[in-house]
Amino acid sequence: MRRWVKVSLGIVGFIMMAVVVGAGWLVQTVGPIGSGFVAKYICSSTFISDLDPVDVFNENIKPVNPLAGFVSYTIDRKKKSVTGSMYGMSKLKAFYREGCGCALVIDTTEKEMRAQKLVPPGFDEHRPHRRKNLPWPKGTELADPNQLEGIDFAKLEKAIDAAFAEPGPENLRKTRAVVVVHDGKLIAERYAPGFNKDMPLLGWSMGKSITNALVGILVKEGKLDIMQPAPVPEWQQAGDPRGRITIDQLLRMSSGLAFEEVYGPMADATDMLYNSYDFGAFTAAKPLEAEPDTKWYYSSGTANIVARIVRQTVEKEYDYYYQFFYEKLFDKIGMYSAVFEPDSSGTFVGSSYAHATPRDWARFGLLYLQGGIWEEERILPEGWVTYTTTPTPDAPKGEYGAHFWLNAGNPDNTADRRYPESPREVYEASGFQEQKVIVIPSKKMVLVRFGATQVRSAWDTDEFIQNVMAAFST
Repeated sequence: MRRWVKVSLGIVGFIMMAVVVGAGWLVQTVGPIGSGFVAKYICSSTFISDLDPVDVFNENIKPVNPLAGFVSYTIDRKKKSVTGSMYGMSKLKAFYREGCGCALVIDTTEKEMRAQKLVPPGFDEHRPHRRKNLPWPKGTELADPNQLEGIDFAKLEKAIDAAFAEPGPENLRKTRAVVVVHDGKLIAERYAPGFNKDMPLLGWSMGKSITNALVGILVKEGKLDIMQPAPVPEWQQAGDPRGRITIDQLLRMSSGLAFEEVYGPMADATDMLYNSYDFGAFTAAKPLEAEPDTKWYYSSGTANIVARIVRQTVEKEYDYYYQFFYEKLFDKIGMYSAVFEPDSSGTFVGSSYAHATPRDWARFGLLYLQGGIWEEERILPEGWVTYTTTPTPDAPKGEYGAHFWLNAGNPDNTADRRYPESPREVYEASGFQEQKVIVIPSKKMVLVRFGATQVRSAWDTDEFIQNVMAAFST
């Protein structure tokens, strides 16, 4: 009996030790992912969007991040920072800077990051401001319904009602905002309680489409040739097969790099976003898994390689490279609320971290609807929108162009497409949880939708497009 007790105690001790070691491994390995996600999300939501952090944690973070339940966070409103930790360990801090939002402090110090030359001091003092007495997009006023023809406003109201309606308690849409633009006019908009027209919202992967615009501007200025090999320092050694990858292939997600677009502990996408100093370098270190232009695979990592190329190109001319964003794009089209957040190295996160009000996201869509022209000034090079919306050859359903999602359909069966009931010409900037800027060229229409949709089946973009289009006779 005594021997059996000793053996049993030994087994119990071993199990307890394994549990402790396992818990330690969990905290050290996945802890930073959980802490970083919470700290970054709360920081941006609090200091950019001015949302209630408790609501954000409960409605936006916990439902999509299984680690969040083990993470606590503290907010320092005076210093505009948020620190997340898992059981008091794996602490990660995110802090806010005017003009470029929040960033995590990873493999560096906050002091070093604050010394980065991103936004010029006092830049906001010299920026233009919205004129309230003018109609959108120049000002803030909605179009006068009495001066509009061919619109059934009862049907349009019904379409917006449907966008905000909930299918059931277990299948929530959680629509936060809808904006409808037609023929260059702001026709309708609606916001959920707690949200409003002046609140910048995170577009997640819609940032990739803004990255497309920044590349286009540099192409127009003759500073980038997207058909030439991408100027990535890590690929310049003789014989490196990655040296053949072009910027075009990066934009079309056809680089062949072995980046895994999976979000979870120890997966590439989350490791890049919440455990890396330089997102572009993280992805540039990946080997090839396929020859360039032989495989299409959606990759946030390659978008951040493109972002780093944009930064390195712009820094040749600008002391504070964020000035380029505002001077050449955001302020040109009145997208004054836009904020593009950086990684710890100071490179804007071209894959994921762009914020703007829904109205300003609609302005961005209108720029593309107008072929890259704004108030008779060409912002994007001639032919850029056509290039952007041409399906990449290896996308099976013609679903991707250059950092924009398409509805072109399978080349052999165009009925096999993302939105079968909607026009094939539809293209969109699209982000996690069904954030959308939808462009319908033949209808002269831009639709914006924001939400916190947890189950993809709860939101039907095809149905949304159909419902809105039904209200317009032209």
